[in-house]
Amino acid sequence: MSYDHVLLPSGAAATPLEVDAYLTAQDGQPVPEAVAEIAAELNRRNAELPESDSFLSVDPLDPGPGSVLHVPSPYDAIGHVRALLFELATPRGYAVFDPQLSWLIDPAGQIPVAVTHGGAGDFPYLTRELAHLWVPALAAPGPYLIVDRGEQVYIQTYRHEDGHYDLEYRDGSADRHFTAAPADSAQVADLIWDWTVGDRSRFDALEWRQLTL
Repeated sequence: MSYDHVLLPSGAAATPLEVDAYLTAQDGQPVPEAVAEIAAELNRRNAELPESDSFLSVDPLDPGPGSVLHVPSPYDAIGHVRALLFELATPRGYAVFDPQLSWLIDPAGQIPVAVTHGGAGDFPYLTRELAHLWVPALAAPGPYLIVDRGEQVYIQTYRHEDGHYDLEYRDGSADRHFTAAPADSAQVADLIWDWTVGDRSRFDALEWRQLTL
């Protein structure tokens, strides 16, 4: 059994239903150069590995149809494949769709930061849409999201079993580490996105206290 990722052009769809419609419309369409290049590079890198370490469930990977690329992989290679797809697809203006989770990860409007999703691993950017997709659905065993700029500069949230959230941010040192209890998931997502784009005007809506670890 494989885990699937699908590449499609950024902006081609906004919802999973639109993704399905776009994929159906690609039947019989020519394969663009970008899709052929990504497929060739994935095949090349996979061929360099021993068969036991293959990260593709289909070898070689065929591009298309049309402007999409289906990339099936073994479950133990999900993180590796996702990282490769971001590396190869994002610079070419392609989004990554995860049909198992119904996640459309589109680079339009992205801010390049290190994002750790407690249930799904690492991502190289954040968008407003992803913040509002991910935060309400955080759940055990990893109900947290971290957005990190490095050098102890990050914002993170944790969703408790009763549905309330803790929100923290750190500005480089222990004496600049603060926590608050936001009202709901929408406010958490808004504040994480505001922090990511450098806008803290809405932070005053919360009562922040210094966190002592």
